[in-house]
Amino acid sequence: MDLELIKNAKTKKIGKKIEYFKEIKSTHIYAKEIAKDKKNEGKLLLAEIQTGGIGTKGRSWYTGVGKNIAATVILYPTCKVEKLDNLTVEIAEKIASAIYELYGYKLEIKKPNDLIFNGKKICGILTEVHTRGEKIEYLLISFGFNVNENEFSSETKEIATSLKKETGKDFKREKIICKIIEKLEEIGL
Repeated sequence: MDLELIKNAKTKKIGKKIEYFKEIKSTHIYAKEIAKDKKNEGKLLLAEIQTGGIGTKGRSWYTGVGKNIAATVILYPTCKVEKLDNLTVEIAEKIASAIYELYGYKLEIKKPNDLIFNGKKICGILTEVHTRGEKIEYLLISFGFNVNENEFSSETKEIATSLKKETGKDFKREKIICKIIEKLEEIGL
């Protein structure tokens, strides 16, 4: 993965610091371990393989080597907690917008945290906010996006898809990551 390309995305903070893993249990779980240190503002965690990726309804989120996106962003918003009420849906809208702007494909949002392409799940979003009273300590935005995956497990093959599976084309993950983090930064957290 070309990390320099991602660092050059048109963002002010998200993705300027990247931690990349060939293999990790979960970018989200790791983010929770390091989030107390505010020097991680805007840090983007990326993994080729997650051995314990977190999916919906207790399912694991599979990340095929070199084929998909498994990412977590660490932020320290200074806004009031109420501003985050519809955050997951807003993130889904931003990711859908990124894909539409790049390729013209319309993804549907299955509220609150899934993106659907041609009736099947292509992206899952996990947001986690830690607060102390009314103060936000940190916010984690994790997303798994199926980009070039061709094979799905028996438990997900009927419900999951990827850009490549639907279009027959290969896609550059870095280009998608750049556009997604640019869109996420528009939220203004």
